[in-house]
Amino acid sequence: MYEVLTNPLAIFSSPLFWIFLPFQVWMFVDAIRRREWIWAACIFFFSILSTFFYWLMVYRQQGPVGGGRSRGFELPGATNRRRIKELEARIYNLDNARDHFDLADIYYSQGKYEKAEASYREALKRDGEDLDTRAHLGQCLLRLNRPAEARPLLESVLAGEPKHDYGQTRMALAEALTALGDQEAALREWEIVLGSHGYARAKVQFAELVLGRGDRDRAKRELQEVISDDAHAPKFQRAREKVWVRRAHSLLRGL
Repeated sequence: MYEVLTNPLAIFSSPLFWIFLPFQVWMFVDAIRRREWIWAACIFFFSILSTFFYWLMVYRQQGPVGGGRSRGFELPGATNRRRIKELEARIYNLDNARDHFDLADIYYSQGKYEKAEASYREALKRDGEDLDTRAHLGQCLLRLNRPAEARPLLESVLAGEPKHDYGQTRMALAEALTALGDQEAALREWEIVLGSHGYARAKVQFAELVLGRGDRDRAKRELQEVISDDAHAPKFQRAREKVWVRRAHSLLRGL
């Protein structure tokens, strides 16, 4: 201890420093993502003791950012890896559509869209009428830059359930139509979404389309609403829609 006080650089030669550093960085990033600024400062300036108390009082109680209670000290992604192994075992033994669908959703959330597509298609082989599977496959194809393939899947889902997934499926269709250059149809879909929901994702993309048609006033109103709504939104919603809020600010600066 005396050596550390007289020579602060000596801490870098301690094995314990390199053992606990990844844990400290992990908790520091978690605190930033939660906007726990005081905790983040304590972790940064007061090292491992503050890190341990943060893990005990915040992370262990609330679980990882984004959902689910913590199982204790584990590496990021460990829950998904366990769940993937569990689903693979169930598929091997039971081979039902739901397990293929759940596996595809995990891959989708990880950005592994090719793997997600393969699993969604396996689910459809076993239950070709499931609306959720067709909708999610359509959104997956959209992320793979294949809007022409996504469009009929999304349209078939909405034909059976116009309000499917609280407007998420219709927003995906509007994005597919935009990518295909069918702006008139895309505008109609965005207007339907905005008639029932106030999603920033919808308002910003709708504003971009009407701005392209020269309607600056309408675009400005939609973008200002996005920024105004964000100021009063709960923390989880602000985190989810921050990319669209940044886009709204950027577009407004250009008006």
